[in-house]
Amino acid sequence: MFAAVCFDLDGTLIDSESLTAEAMARVFWRDQGVALDEADRAQIVGHSWAAIDVHLRAKHPALTWSRAQMIAATAAERERVFAEANLAGIPGAAAAVARCAGLKRALVTGSSRVEAIQALRLLDLVAAFDAVVTADDVATSKPSPEGYLKALHEMRIKPSAAIVVEDSEPGIAAGRAAGCFVVAVRAGAHPSHRHDAAHIQLTSLDDLTPEALRQWAGQWTI
Repeated sequence: MFAAVCFDLDGTLIDSESLTAEAMARVFWRDQGVALDEADRAQIVGHSWAAIDVHLRAKHPALTWSRAQMIAATAAERERVFAEANLAGIPGAAAAVARCAGLKRALVTGSSRVEAIQALRLLDLVAAFDAVVTADDVATSKPSPEGYLKALHEMRIKPSAAIVVEDSEPGIAAGRAAGCFVVAVRAGAHPSHRHDAAHIQLTSLDDLTPEALRQWAGQWTI
């Protein structure tokens, strides 16, 4: 049987990336005089702050903020954007995390810690995880396995005893590289994301059940 489940955040438990892009566009124009176009917004979806930072600096040399300033300004505006959109979690998100309560649970995200806590408050999952690893905690982002390996190390779980729940190609690659069993969920995934590399593909988080975990554990060969 598996001993831990590691969840991605954006696109898996909550669909906030397009709203994060809107928040970024507002503050970049208001405070930096930098207009983000559709290509910039698309870069935000499924990418970590490290990757976003590299893209924006290369394209917009007028940008003077540090990455920390970008994150802080975006996070503050996200509160307003989330409220305007009446954002909720992806259907079944909180229930899926609750069904895994018998296992160690981790959150591994390319978002900053302040953004992760924002989302967890909204989902009422602040106290649900044994480990939370964000972009602030690692040197390399997905598809690097660093985040998943760090979370598993903190929980003292071997990668082969863990499931990773993801929605994006970089996330799936990170889970596979960490040596975990990877489950891809389509419900909140961007239409461009391919899930072929996952061990299992699910339509929704409703399919993440204790019975399914036991079945996959029986099929899992390292």
